[in-house]
This record gives sequence, structure tokens and C-alpha cells, in this order.
Amino acid sequence: MLTSEGCPSTMLSIKDALEALEGKWKLLILFALSSSGPKRFKQISKEVAGITDKTLSKELKLLESNQLVKREVHDTFPPTVEYSITPHGLSLEKVIAELHYWGLAHRKQIIGK
Repeated sequence: MLTSEGCPSTMLSIKDALEALEGKWKLLILFALSSSGPKRFKQISKEVAGITDKTLSKELKLLESNQLVKREVHDTFPPTVEYSITPHGLSLEKVIAELHYWGLAHRKQIIGK
């Protein structure tokens, strides 16, 4: 079990992870990209219900800067842009799965469903 006593490097690594994944959208975007290959902006927007185009654009840029998402521009007219999850992004699969299970338990605990 991790403890915060005497372990500033653990605190730093958790802080780094939270900064890379902060907000309510990034993990949902990564989850949407983790299945069925590269997706275009509007496909992601439809799968991540409730996100605005402005927010999605900002979040994709941040995910790209953290090497979690790859943006690829295809030489078509008009240009086609596709986003895909990187191997580094796929390394969050266990984190996303654990959040899913915790969310189910939390919902049951709080709401009773």
C-alpha cells in the first residue's frame, strides 16, 4: 500500500499523472479512442456525450502534448484529420478499467443502483 509519509517521489508521480489527466474529459476521450482505430473529430465528439467542440479541441491538444494521442493530417481535399491513441495512452487501460469498477461500486454505494 502506498503511503505519503517519507515518499515525495510518489507524491510527485501522482501529481504528474493528475496534471496529464486532469478534468472530466481526458479519460473519456482516451476511452473513446481505445476501440476501433483512429477517429475523426466529429466521431469523437459524438461518442463523448456533452463535450463542446471547443473543449474537445483543447483537450485533444493537451493529450497530444502529453503523447497520449496522435493527430494525423491526411493529404486529401479538404484535409482529413484523424486522432488515435498512442501506446503511451494505451498504458492507461488498467487505470480506466479500475475507474470503471470503482465508479460502479460508488454509484451502488451512493445511489443504491
